Amino acid sequence: MPYLVLADLIVLVHAFFVLFVLLGGVAVLRWRCLAWLHLPAAIWGVAIEMGGWVCPLTFVENRFRRLGGEAGYGGTFIERYLEPLLYPLGLTRNLQIVFGLVAILVNLAIYASLWRRSPHNRT
Repeated sequence: MPYLVLADLIVLVHAFFVLFVLLGGVAVLRWRCLAWLHLPAAIWGVAIEMGGWVCPLTFVENRFRRLGGEAGYGGTFIERYLEPLLYPLGLTRNLQIVFGLVAILVNLAIYASLWRRSPHNRT
């Protein structure tokens, strides 16, 4: 039973991490010090998505599920939990790359805006 609770906790951490990757730039607009956390998280999240890799948190969750007596699952966290909620049916590798590029462009726009507003860049 404790392993299944840990597996569920990993799912929550994973979900919040994905949200932070996607929306953390907006929080950085308000709290600039978060950029030191958000930039590496965004780079990691985009790399995982664009590379077609599986996040290590998925392996950790599956390990806890197996230790708790469940079978675990194949695939990635995105495929298991987020695709049914966020992605359309028939998700292709090309569409996955488009989503990764959108995440890059949104975050580049936010950070470019921050950089332009920085007092160090005013003449």
